[in-house]
Formats: sequence, C-alpha cells, structure tokens
Amino acid sequence: MSSFAKALSPAVREIRILCCQSGPASSGTRQFITSHYPTLKQHNPDLPILIRQAKGTPARIFARFERGQEKHVEVEGLSSSDVASKISQLLNLS
Repeated sequence: MSSFAKALSPAVREIRILCCQSGPASSGTRQFITSHYPTLKQHNPDLPILIRQAKGTPARIFARFERGQEKHVEVEGLSSSDVASKISQLLNLS
C-alpha cells in the first residue's frame, strides 16, 4: 500500500501489532507484517514497531501518540489489504 511508503507523523510514537502466530483469524495480519513491515520501517527507522505473536491472541493494532494517547483497532479475521486500510485509518493516513 502506497500510504506506508512515506514517513508517518511525528505525533505517532509507537505501533504495536498483536496476533496469533498460527490461528486462521490472524492470517491477514501476519500477511500484512510480511508484506508491509519492511516498507513501513524503511520510511520510519526511528519509530518503534513492536510485533507480538502469542497463541490465542486476537489480532489488534495499537498506536501510541504524543502525550500518551493510545488508540487501537480490531483486525481479527481481516485480509491483509483490510488490515492495511484499518491501520491507515488508525494513523489518519486516509
């Protein structure tokens, strides 16, 4: 997705991606990580992007902004492109 091929706002302090490493409901999230993480990290080298995989964990994306404000989206059961769309909405890229 081209929206990740640029630097994010400095207001974004951290992105956390949680998912199950083997569950079918997290397959879109795992595919997103495989296909979009390198581009996202290349354009935001100083931004912490944490990936946590644990059995049975529902797929969710958290974003921490300046002043400690956090937002999250549920991405359980979504395709890779839908996950990318939800993250874009979370980070106000769309």
